[in-house]
Amino acid sequence: MARKVPPPVPQPQDPTAWILENGFAEFVLMHTNEIKYMVMLGYTYLHGCKVFKTFGPKAALSYKFVSMILACTGGGILVPIFINGIPVPLAQDAYPIAIFSSFLIHLYFPIMREVLELSPVFKAAVVFLYETMRAFVVTKFTGAAATAIVASEFSFPVFGPIFCGTIAGCGGAFLPLNKGLDPIKETGLAPPMLSAFIGATFFHLFTTLATDVVYAQKKAKVLVALFFIVYGWYSNGVFKSLLPAKKEAATVDAVKKEK
Repeated sequence: MARKVPPPVPQPQDPTAWILENGFAEFVLMHTNEIKYMVMLGYTYLHGCKVFKTFGPKAALSYKFVSMILACTGGGILVPIFINGIPVPLAQDAYPIAIFSSFLIHLYFPIMREVLELSPVFKAAVVFLYETMRAFVVTKFTGAAATAIVASEFSFPVFGPIFCGTIAGCGGAFLPLNKGLDPIKETGLAPPMLSAFIGATFFHLFTTLATDVVYAQKKAKVLVALFFIVYGWYSNGVFKSLLPAKKEAATVDAVKKEK
């Protein structure tokens, strides 16, 4: 008598697998070194656009370079100190190379900063790279802090990882430390600060509480990156960049019709 073969056990399906099964997720998770280097260059380049605007005509070259390093690696310096780690500029050799490359671009080709403001497509691409890298930094240090900080009042550390993730995403705005709280004294929280707080909070709570979600950390990283990119486009005026041109064209057409 033939032995009965038991029916195959149905494998549980992942209803949220679509979050990772697309090209966008593959890019923002930075699976290859080529993507990582490209994102680093876009991140440091946009930081340079912000930093070089604050320099006076007599600013020393060393002052410019150190200011750019602090702007690009502020959160990556402060958070590792908090959790007894190694600062990013010391642990990642590719990062100083990207900073130095972007510094040379801004120093010898300052017209590139004007191109960023004049070309909506180029600006959208640079903001995309910038926010992708920032999402990586925020989620990385939020997770590292959640591992390093011991739980106290609750079953898991709640506020410590969120604070570390927030600082990782905007710590450069407060360096050097002689700035104090001047960056938020009059204007309040800047968009990168607010998005870093929201992203760190979501990532920490989602990865801690959503225990039944498959690949929860990767999916949370993709969702945080998507939020950062869309919010970055909005706060940098990418969505509104075409509206003035349309209004001007409509005004010109109206004037022609009147004539």
